Amino acid sequence: MSSTLAGTLFIASLLLALVLCHRPLGDYMYRVYTGTKHSRVERMIYRLIGVRPDSEQRWGVYARGVLAFSLVSVLFLYGLQRLQNHLFLSLGMEPVEPALAWNTAVSFVTNTNWQAYSGESTMGHVVQTAGLAVQNFVSAAAGMAVAVALVRGFARRQSETLGNFWVDLVRGTIRILLPIAFVAALVLVAGGAIQTFADHSTWATLTGGEQTFTPAAAASQEAIKDLGTNGGGIFNVNSAHPFENPTTWTNWLTIFLLLVISFSLPRTFGRMVGDNRQGYAIVAVMASIFLISVTLTNWAELSAGGTVPQAVGAAMEGREARFGVSNSAMFASSTTLTSTGSVDSFHDSYTALGGGMLIFNMLLGEVAPGGVGAGLYGMLILAVITVFVAGLMVGRTPEYLGKKIGAREIKLASLYFLITPALVLVGTAVAMATETGRSAMLNSGPHGLSEILYAYTSASNNNGSAFAGVSVNTPFHNTTLGLCMALGRFLPIVLVLALAGSLARQAPVPASAGTLPTHRPQFVGMVVGVTIILVALTFLPALALGPLAEGIR
Repeated sequence: MSSTLAGTLFIASLLLALVLCHRPLGDYMYRVYTGTKHSRVERMIYRLIGVRPDSEQRWGVYARGVLAFSLVSVLFLYGLQRLQNHLFLSLGMEPVEPALAWNTAVSFVTNTNWQAYSGESTMGHVVQTAGLAVQNFVSAAAGMAVAVALVRGFARRQSETLGNFWVDLVRGTIRILLPIAFVAALVLVAGGAIQTFADHSTWATLTGGEQTFTPAAAASQEAIKDLGTNGGGIFNVNSAHPFENPTTWTNWLTIFLLLVISFSLPRTFGRMVGDNRQGYAIVAVMASIFLISVTLTNWAELSAGGTVPQAVGAAMEGREARFGVSNSAMFASSTTLTSTGSVDSFHDSYTALGGGMLIFNMLLGEVAPGGVGAGLYGMLILAVITVFVAGLMVGRTPEYLGKKIGAREIKLASLYFLITPALVLVGTAVAMATETGRSAMLNSGPHGLSEILYAYTSASNNNGSAFAGVSVNTPFHNTTLGLCMALGRFLPIVLVLALAGSLARQAPVPASAGTLPTHRPQFVGMVVGVTIILVALTFLPALALGPLAEGIR
């Protein structure tokens, strides 16, 4: 079988599996977030944290819950890292220095999971499991809760409340993320992923030589991080490491886990607003952008210019040789179109245009399908902007799902869209304007700019992947990237919840002959166009100086 055919079958089977899971998983998540019964474990948690699960919250209270929970999580994780030398199972690790501890704490709490360090040589078992792994679950569940709150804003009529953040957080963790991660971990262990707490000496004995890593619960962490939630791994090389990703079919499963929840949430959205066609329209937008990205990234990697790449059929440096160029490109597209950041190849070694596509994927706002929860509410914001643009074209007040998109709503949606470009461009500009910032670049010229641009794009969009050609474990980059992660996560969340509260208070507007149908292919095409055009207009100068300049010179 040729490598091209193998890659095509790999992608086709993956897409088929996602299609088959879209409806049952989406319906299951709908039942999770709309059910009224609480399990015994959930009731115990509510009593422990002092929550009345049957009470609902206004958008401001819901937002304060998200922010308070995240602040406490940052402080707890920061403290764990600074005190890890006093913890049991610390493996002799020294305390993490303050700037890196701040960066890591914010990174995992914001669902970015950017790692400026080698996990196996920096963190002990307690920090990895009680700190980082826990945040892999709850930060993702917080994103799902915000998405569900926005959907309730569309679905409810003249309501002041959006649900209960603590209930949504607990249900998302216990009923969705934990079961899927548990099953996936068992499958990965069966596929050869390592599951052990062996210390250095034991591992050296097993492998016949000294090792500097500790593969603590690698399979479980791999399953957790690949649920579309993060890219943080025990091994510095992440999913390229054979202990985490041993075979082609574990690579397939990894990509599937990156995508399955985010591609199924539009079904949940359709069920909650009472019109499944709306969910199909949103997932069609996500799928269209996803397929465009995968196609262009594969083209850029398989048709690489230069004598040597053309002689072997593709550029192989930095690719996962076990899986091939096409599967590596598929993984790269999937991880940069979600808030995952996990990698099975070095993005810094991609061709200029291939690497540029990975940057562009993140600049889209990671909405195709995006992070767990974050992808859905980001796409719904773009749908709101699209109906507003369409309303301007025909000279009438825009409506979406029976709700008028007035001045307040479009201001909130516009601010949401503008936050990330401001963080990316200002962060990149400050880094390139200072000697401290430029010193992290391992390359000069356009490729060096691409490395810095990628870093601040990844942080501001809460992605977590890196070009791997930039040394960012410095006080300057740990501090500035941490600020980008925090602002890029929590400012949009506040705006999303404010928009949800504004929509929930409205009375429904009956559809008329002038109402734009938002379930037809025409609307799907408009949202795809608006998404791509807005990003292109915003970031074209930066991309022209980086990957585009490198690709055409």
